[in-house]
Amino acid sequence: MSQLIILRGNSGSGKSTTALALQARLGKNTLLISQDVIRREIMYTSDGPDTLIIPMIIEMVRYGRTVCPYIIVEGIFKAPWYADMFETIIKLCNQPPLIYYFDLPFQETLKRHQQRDKANDFGEEAMRSWWNEHDQLGHANEFLFNESHTPKEILAIIETALNNSASTQKKRTDQ
Repeated sequence: MSQLIILRGNSGSGKSTTALALQARLGKNTLLISQDVIRREIMYTSDGPDTLIIPMIIEMVRYGRTVCPYIIVEGIFKAPWYADMFETIIKLCNQPPLIYYFDLPFQETLKRHQQRDKANDFGEEAMRSWWNEHDQLGHANEFLFNESHTPKEILAIIETALNNSASTQKKRTDQ
């Protein structure tokens, strides 16, 4: 059984950086499913409510749950377009997911973007066109990160939740 970890937020919010750091900490066989990689590099397709990456992500999770202890799904994932996909993959993993939304102001994401390697790939105009204000899924397990959370704190929060989840799972199997 895999632990599903969902990281969502606007461009420049820190979700991809967090996902990579978390994958490195969790170790081998941690599946990282990145919306940008799948949509832009693997599928080279458009985003939208019927994007071709939705069935691909579902199939990746379906496979990952059989061989990976952790599955990280990260991206902007506009809620109205991807909510059904998330409900499907949550059911596939058969245990409560850890869901995080990076709820930062636009100016903070723009500031963070300017410090990234991708800073010259796109700018403020593109980021503004992708912007989704407070785009949470509304799931009971959703936790919001804001601009005051440091990368170190974010990883500590997620790791604490993973430890608590593992303890809960162990208690269930011991009964």
